[in-house]
Amino acid sequence: MVVEGAVTLNVDGAFYNPRMRLNRDVGVAMARALEVTDYLDALAASGARGLRVAKEAGVSSVALNDVSPRAVALIKENARLNGREGCEILSSNANVLLHQRHFEAVDLDPFGSPAPFIAAAARSAQSYLFITATDTAPLCGAHLKSGIRKYMAVPVKAEHHREMGARILLGAVARELARVDKGMRPLLTHASDHYVRTYLGVERGAKSADRTLESMGYIEQCRSCGLWRTVLGMGCRSSGECSFCGGRADMAGPLWLGPIQDRGVIEKALAAMEGSAAQSDRGIKILQLCKDEIDLPMYYDQHRLCRKFKATPGTAEDLVQGLQSLGWRASRTHFSGVGIKTDAPIEVLRGLLSTL
Repeated sequence: MVVEGAVTLNVDGAFYNPRMRLNRDVGVAMARALEVTDYLDALAASGARGLRVAKEAGVSSVALNDVSPRAVALIKENARLNGREGCEILSSNANVLLHQRHFEAVDLDPFGSPAPFIAAAARSAQSYLFITATDTAPLCGAHLKSGIRKYMAVPVKAEHHREMGARILLGAVARELARVDKGMRPLLTHASDHYVRTYLGVERGAKSADRTLESMGYIEQCRSCGLWRTVLGMGCRSSGECSFCGGRADMAGPLWLGPIQDRGVIEKALAAMEGSAAQSDRGIKILQLCKDEIDLPMYYDQHRLCRKFKATPGTAEDLVQGLQSLGWRASRTHFSGVGIKTDAPIEVLRGLLSTL
């Protein structure tokens, strides 16, 4: 028996990962912030996520599904333990269920890659789609061929590999939603521990799908100096040469180049988390960092920049403030403790680092 948030769970015989509590804490806060009324935990295992959403976020209609009869028996027991007998408990192949029924919010938290479920979830989700991906090696470029197979995109292993993985995932979801004439609006995306988690608003209609695809594109990354540039559009266009140092430039994508955070929604999630059973110092810190990030693709690793330009490392905060004082947009990022997001050219970063 374990206690998590406001629920007590029997986890004997069903998959339960205590390391994912932060993921579920933030999920509860987001469900409250978005005022979700109809929610599916498509791969429920012990039922921890769905039952917490039902009990802590006050969602009126919660369905929990798992293909395993043993897991379903445990979910029913855990629903009784927590006074949530009104939850709908299903035993189905997740893809079959997602093709058969529509839900306001669909939550995918699989063991491993969500890729096999994204197409069906895109069809089922009416307003929100929440996805966890724990296969960060394929997403971030460490297992290149696996990433290409699963997400039909080419990741480049670089200093900003965590954000690369998040945007590869978002790009894959955007393409699947577009197939069924739906668009998306990222509300919160974070990479924590061994996983990427994203919360998406789903917008129906061909025009919404077209607008979503306008934020797709590629990252051209120099192998030598680390400079990158974004190339919007589904067609791949690259000179193959870095405009800064003349080194070889690789292309990553297609991936999502649009915003990945919604400050208004994240502020509501912070308010929902504070003082609740889902509150955690780390969850609040992640939400705050995501809220304060500027909406630009990718980030620079401050330590790598210092090595490259033979500069003495200061603090990341000093670098952010220095860029802002020069009139450039700049912020820290939750993706890395030494990561800097900015719209300043790399020449500006080199000059500033030499003076800090």
